[in-house]
Formats: sequence, structure tokens, C-alpha cells
Amino acid sequence: MLRRAQCLLRLHSHGRQSVATLTRHRSYSTDEATPKQNPSANPNQRAQKPARNLPAVRNPFAAAQDRTKDTYLTMVEIFQERDVHRRNHVEFIYAALKNMADFGVERDLEVYKALINVMPKGKFIPTNLFQAEFMHYPKQQQCIIDLLEQMEDFGVMPDYEMEAMLLNVFGRQGHPLRKYWRMMYWMPKFKNLSPWPLPDPVPDDTLEIAKLAVERMCTVDLRSKVTVFQTSDLKDAIDDTWIVSGMSAEQEKLLREHSRQKALYIEGPFHIWLRNRRINYFTLRADPDTQFLAQLDERQLDDDDVSNIEVPFLGRAPPRRHNQLGKLRSVHQQDDGTILAICATGTSTKDSLLSWIRLLEANGNSSIGEVPVLFRFTSTVPAKAEEIEGPASVPATSNARSSKDESPSSRRE
Repeated sequence: MLRRAQCLLRLHSHGRQSVATLTRHRSYSTDEATPKQNPSANPNQRAQKPARNLPAVRNPFAAAQDRTKDTYLTMVEIFQERDVHRRNHVEFIYAALKNMADFGVERDLEVYKALINVMPKGKFIPTNLFQAEFMHYPKQQQCIIDLLEQMEDFGVMPDYEMEAMLLNVFGRQGHPLRKYWRMMYWMPKFKNLSPWPLPDPVPDDTLEIAKLAVERMCTVDLRSKVTVFQTSDLKDAIDDTWIVSGMSAEQEKLLREHSRQKALYIEGPFHIWLRNRRINYFTLRADPDTQFLAQLDERQLDDDDVSNIEVPFLGRAPPRRHNQLGKLRSVHQQDDGTILAICATGTSTKDSLLSWIRLLEANGNSSIGEVPVLFRFTSTVPAKAEEIEGPASVPATSNARSSKDESPSSRRE
């Protein structure tokens, strides 16, 4: 009986090997017969063979005509309803992330949650400790981590609904959920850390952005006053634009005490960023008062210098202390110069800056009319300057710090 069973087992194993060999032979013969086609066949049939260099997934976002948020979400919904298994969902999410800026949804939390909802639920949840630590389904987890990093780069704050979505897709031990927890710890701290809060979203009006920029820079002196001038108030002004000027009472005092034989300089344009908006601004600067700064250095004592320690019980005379009475250094008096005023104009041209000087003179700073004012541009002026004043007045260089255009301001009487 036992011998009969052994014979049956041998026959069964031999039959399986024969079937496998036959299957292998058929597959090889099929592959070999594929390139060998009848030369008399229809050439149109050979031309219908799909090319191998075509992408596996078509990018629907690149071919969209109406680039709006509704169109973007509609394409995401179409992909979800197209296939139950949602094949190529990782490639679809990467294509969607790449084309977000074209649709203007790179800072929209609803769109990011719609992309996370594309992932299948429950399939990627690890079932043991080894799967959790060795990143179960790494391609899918890295895709969602990249999505969360893009949110972090654009300053998009996640919410608790996104936590529930990540929990349903990758489980509590998934790496995307850990990334979400780190974001929820740090992003609220950095969001409210700036002492200059900005409205969300930042206004599109350039004048309003210039006001916010000048107010931020003027917080160094609490007595600073921000004033909006119009060049149309001047009779001979060429540019019809606005000027946002910032000046404090201390700066007005420094301007009145400035020597009439020393020139003032208008320098710029410099850049200040308010989130993704850039504003050009200019400074009215004077050369540093070296004599006054030297006196400050002489009066300054180092409290950590042990050679000046007072030890009267050892018979050593205490060091002579310097007279502490005298002028105090203003926050506007720096080692490289004294900042007397700042401004931002709508055109950033020489004529608008000249109008700024004339408006300062007409609004309580009459001493500025007795001092020569020179323009010192440390970067190229925008194209608006070339359009208004001609190509001869614009520095012919593209390096931001390579040239200096220094010319006196001719006031129109």
C-alpha cells in the first residue's frame, strides 16, 4: 500500500514538471514568434502597434484649458471614479502637485485633502512592528510625505480632518502621520512668532503692500510716522504716482543738525519681502559722524574688564571713571551712516525720488533745501525708469552691486 502511494506521488510531481516545461516552451516560442512577422502583411497593422516610449500615465493637468480650482478638483474626482483599484495613483498625485501653481491652488488646504483622498483606504496600514518601522509600501508613503512637505513650504496649515484621513490610509504607525504630527507641533509656533503679522492673504494693491513694508521698517523707532504723498501735489512733477515715506521726530532733529556742507545720499533700490511680494524702497542717508562715534567709544567702559576692578582695601586707587554726561547715540546713527528717512514709490524713478525730497522740504524739513542731495543707485532701476526718463538715465549693467549711479538732484524752483 505504501509503495503504491509513493508511485502516485512520483507520477504527480512528474506531471507538474511536464506542464511547467510545456508552459515555458510556449511562452518562449510566443516571444520568439512576435518579431518574426509575415512581410506580406498589411503595413497599417504594423503601424498600429503602440510605441514603447509613451508615458504610462497621461497628465491631464497639462492639457487643461480652464485653469481654475473647480477644474482641478473635477479632474481629481474623475480619476477617483475611473477605476475602483485606482491604479497609478502615485503618479497622478505627483503630476497634480507639479501643476498646482498653474491653477493657483498651491495654498489651498481643500485641494491637498482631495489629493490625499485619492489613496486607497486600509491597504497600506502596517499589521506588525517590522512593517511599521521598515516603511510598509514606501512609494505610497513617500508620495504623501512629499505632499505634506509642499504644504509646509507654502505655509499651508493642516487640520484635524487631514489627520483622520492619514489615519485611515496609513494607520497610526505610518510615517505620513508622524510627519503630520511634527507639522502640527512646529507650524503654529512659527505662524504666530513674527512681531509683524500680515493679513492673510496679502493684499494685491501695491500701495497697501508698500504701507505695510514701510511700517515694518519704521518699528525700530516707535515715534516714526508713515505718510503717503501724491506727486500730483507738486507743480513740476513728471511722474504721477504715490510715495510712502517714513520718518520719526528723532530723524527730523538729525536732519536739522546736519552740516550744510555735507551732502545727503538717496540710495537704493533695496528689497523687502512680505511673504511672496517684493517691494523696492530707498533711504535718505548721511555720512557717519566719525568724531561723535569716536567720543562714544572713549566713554564706553567694559564691565567685564577685571583690570578696572575697584580694590580700595589693597591700597590701589580706583580707576577714574569717565564722564557719562553727553550726547546719546540714536538708533538711526549706524557705523556706516545715519538713516534720515525711507520711502517706497510707485515707479522707483529719479523723478519720483526728487518729488519725495521736495515734499519732505514742504512738510516741516526746510533745512533739506540747503543741503546737496545725490542719487546713488546700487542696482538697476526698473524698466519704468527707462520708459519715462529714457535709456541714457538707466545704468547699463545687470549686476545689482557692480555699478553706482551718483548724480546731484536738480530741484525745480
